[in-house]
Amino acid sequence: MPLIPSKHKPPFYLFNGHMQTIVPSLFRQVEGVTYQRERIITPDDDFIDLDWSRANSKTLAVLSHGLEGDSHRPYIMGMVKVLNESGVDALAWNYRSCSGEPNKLLRSYHLGASDDLDVVIRHALSSGNYHTVLLVGFSAGGNISLKYLGESPQQVPSEVKRAAVFSVPIDLKSSAQRISRVYTQRFLKTLGQKLEQKKELYPDELDLSDYSLFWSFPEFDNKYTAPIHGFKSADDYYARVSSKQFLQGIQIPTLLVNAKNDPFLTKNCYPLEEAEQNPYLYLETPEDGGHVGFAEDMRHNIYYSEARAVRFLLEGE
Repeated sequence: MPLIPSKHKPPFYLFNGHMQTIVPSLFRQVEGVTYQRERIITPDDDFIDLDWSRANSKTLAVLSHGLEGDSHRPYIMGMVKVLNESGVDALAWNYRSCSGEPNKLLRSYHLGASDDLDVVIRHALSSGNYHTVLLVGFSAGGNISLKYLGESPQQVPSEVKRAAVFSVPIDLKSSAQRISRVYTQRFLKTLGQKLEQKKELYPDELDLSDYSLFWSFPEFDNKYTAPIHGFKSADDYYARVSSKQFLQGIQIPTLLVNAKNDPFLTKNCYPLEEAEQNPYLYLETPEDGGHVGFAEDMRHNIYYSEARAVRFLLEGE
């Protein structure tokens, strides 16, 4: 589909992409969501923790969080609440090492871990409770979701009907190079803490002696993400898991919303040509929104991303 117009209007006091990114992340609170946790065992004998919020529905939304996020981030809980209020069950899965406990293996998660998403979806379907599955992804979770849908579309279960993703760095290399040190250092701090925990389990396989000298994602990914997860280098990792190359393979209606003022994204993350060529890919690029922001009325917890996802996923608009 060609580019579709956006109706998002941020509040006046969030006057740029950084404000629209940071303020909702720091100050938003979501009440009324209660999870039931389930731990599943992966084919490689690791575990993934799932958080369920049910509305007694035959339709399930599977939510994938962003880098260093989890099921309790406000943008996830806000989406869960809106989906439940719309009569949809929600399953917010926590990537390996993101549920509050280190995973068992040396590998953790990365931005192309579509194999884990497949495990989660098939586990949910094995219950026999759902005839429709919807996917929602934010940032890293959006990249995982798009890659999952497009890399082997014939293997996606037929119950997976629609998807909506927001603030997605579909070209990982350019995004990794662009993101500022302020944001990078926040991520590297928590990633480093997880590596410290993992080093207790694998003392001979992790060298953290120069970790404090790292200032960028390419450095981190070259030293840790790539070798731990079977990639030759950071460049090899970015090339193989960036979802932009898989967009043409998507065969279900999929909405991609990337704000033009997103401080994490580059011009390569606005796939106009791919959207024009694939009738299943709907691209929306509002002027505002920041990165995983999209606030419209923070006092009343109204976020454009949530209303937009419900309209697209449930009403087909």
